[in-house]
Amino acid sequence: MTRPPFAPPTEAEIAVISAQLGRPARGVLGVAARCVCGNPTVVATSPRLPDGTPFPTLYYLSHPGATAAMSTLEATGVMTELAATLEGEVADAYRAAHASYLADRESLLEVPEIAGFSAGGMPERVKCLHALAAHALAAGPGVNPIGDAALARSSWSPERCTCAEPGAALED
Repeated sequence: MTRPPFAPPTEAEIAVISAQLGRPARGVLGVAARCVCGNPTVVATSPRLPDGTPFPTLYYLSHPGATAAMSTLEATGVMTELAATLEGEVADAYRAAHASYLADRESLLEVPEIAGFSAGGMPERVKCLHALAAHALAAGPGVNPIGDAALARSSWSPERCTCAEPGAALED
């Protein structure tokens, strides 16, 4: 897990991220979380893409296994279950996660068009488990309670490598 500032991505990391995404990586500032083999699981993306487009999703889930696991949770109604937990201490922690996300992003670049917007529905809704899990992986356990809960419920684990080419991002 890594929070700003990020080490610039290497050519090997960009190649792995592009393969994971199935398209050229864009706006990557660095790797925010890694698989046990060293490959990226979460990339940090610039709040403004190279073409000038504002991009609120600082922490982007890139690992195909993690992405598939979050898609499965979303398709089976887990978002509704997790949204029902947004009361009391969980709601307070979720609002704090939102503030943490905004602080991380704004420490890199302030983009007026996305000011106050984080990701995944924070601070009041559960909208995208991919974004919330990415934040939880990047920030570490205990920062994003909904992201932590989604990871705990998923079939994927950051402690078990399922990469197509383990360690490929470390080659250079």
